[in-house]
Order: sequence, then structure tokens, then C-alpha cells
Amino acid sequence: MPLPMPPARAVDLRVEPIDDVLDRVEQSLHVSVDRGTVVRKRRSVGMRTSRNTWVRAERRSFQRIAAQGGSGPETAAVLRGVVMPRWHAGLTWRDEHEPVMWRADETDFAPGSPVGQAALLIENPRLTNTWWAELNASLEALASQPTPRIATPDTESINQDLVEATIRQVFPEVANLTIDEWAAAHGDLTWANVMGPQFSIIDWEDWGTAPRGLDAATLWGNALAVPALADRVWNERRPDLESRSGRLMALFACAKIIGPYAHEADPRLQLARKEAVRLVGDLQSS
Repeated sequence: MPLPMPPARAVDLRVEPIDDVLDRVEQSLHVSVDRGTVVRKRRSVGMRTSRNTWVRAERRSFQRIAAQGGSGPETAAVLRGVVMPRWHAGLTWRDEHEPVMWRADETDFAPGSPVGQAALLIENPRLTNTWWAELNASLEALASQPTPRIATPDTESINQDLVEATIRQVFPEVANLTIDEWAAAHGDLTWANVMGPQFSIIDWEDWGTAPRGLDAATLWGNALAVPALADRVWNERRPDLESRSGRLMALFACAKIIGPYAHEADPRLQLARKEAVRLVGDLQSS
């Protein structure tokens, strides 16, 4: 019987040394990276290259790879009708000391900047009608294409059990939490993963099948600190968000905001509580 897989060390790449990762990327992809452009996140780093492309490198534990794999950006390259940077090449290597795999993907450099520097927004970005039209067209095109992949929002594979556990711990009064529609989704459609003013969607490592409305609910939930923006998301994505699965995904988003780890300083909290009352009422009466 094989020995149990040891857990990977918890790491925050915003503070960890990454020179060896950048060196590996340069040597293997035959490119120079601009260290002055490095963007550090908890699980990934991104940087501009001498080819005017963008390289994103991510650290993934063996456990997470077993559940999802590590080739999200590469497999997303086959999607049709979705506005995203074109994928060029990928590189994967095993960490020498830990049960961890590294993955680096080189894509076109997306013009503009992320609409939000973090997942949520606290002021209105005043996006154009063209931007919203391209968002809608991309999400419709994505949802129409089947995939065997399972989306992993917040690094967890989304399934019926996860939805029920997340919602029921906050809203036990909702009796029926069955998801009745599933479709391909980005899986991490926060404001940090959509570009503006020229629209595109970045960071495709978590994409896969998810309950209908997950992406719309993620954008909506992270806009609740700006009610006008939250209303715009709801109106633009109304067919998704007013489906049964979409309402459950909106409640799923609210549960994450107002659940056990809620913080009173969260600017979304007050409106999330108000919207949750509406959503629970809608679901109980349907």
C-alpha cells in the first residue's frame, strides 16, 4: 500500500523568494522576464517578458492536482468565442523538496489592467457598454462548450455537496438546494481576473463545469460594496442569476461573505445580508 501523501507547506508567494522560479522560466521558455513588472499573488506570480508576452507561474500541491490537474490555461486555449489572451506555451516541473508542482504559462500580454486590484471592488469602474457586451458574449460562448473539467473556486472542486455545505451552514431554512443546471465556467471570475478598459478574461487555471450562474454570482457578490455596479451585473446576467441554479449561486456567494468568517469591516457585508433575505424568500417560494 502506498504511503499517504504528505501535505504541502502553506506558502504565500507574495513574500516567498521566487528568483529560482523566474530563472527556471527564463531558461526553459527561452525568454527574459522583466522583474520590475512582477505581480505577486498568494499562489502565483506573473510578469511581462522580452517578447511582450505575459508569463504566469503557479504553485500547486499534489492533492489539488489530483482533483483538477494543472493545465487549465492550456485546455482553455481551445475555447471558442471567449475573449482571453492567446496561449503560446506551457512549462511544468516538480518541486525538488515538497509535494508540489509548478506550472508556467506564456500568453499574449493583455492590454489595460485588471478592473480590480483585488477580488472585490469598492468604487465603480464605469465600464463601457462595449465591455459589458463582450463579457456577455464570452460567458454565453463559454457556457455552451462542454468539458470534463470541474471548476475549482477557492481551490475546491465545486459539486452538489460543497454547495449544500456552504449554504446550509448559514441558511438552514432553505430546504431544496439541488442544482439543476451545470455549464462550463471560469470558476474564479473576480474583478481581478477581468481586464479593462479593453475586455478580456485572464487566469484560467480553475475553469471547468460548475452550477449555472457561478461566474455571474462571483462578479455580483464582489460588487456588493458598489450597489450600482452590483445592479448592473445582475441586469446584464439576469438569465443566469434568475435561474434556480443562479439564485443558489448568488446565495452561495452571500454565504461566503456573511458566514463563519465574516468580518464586520467587509464593505459588502450589509448589502449581502439584505440580498440574502431576498434570495432565501425567492427560493422558498419557487
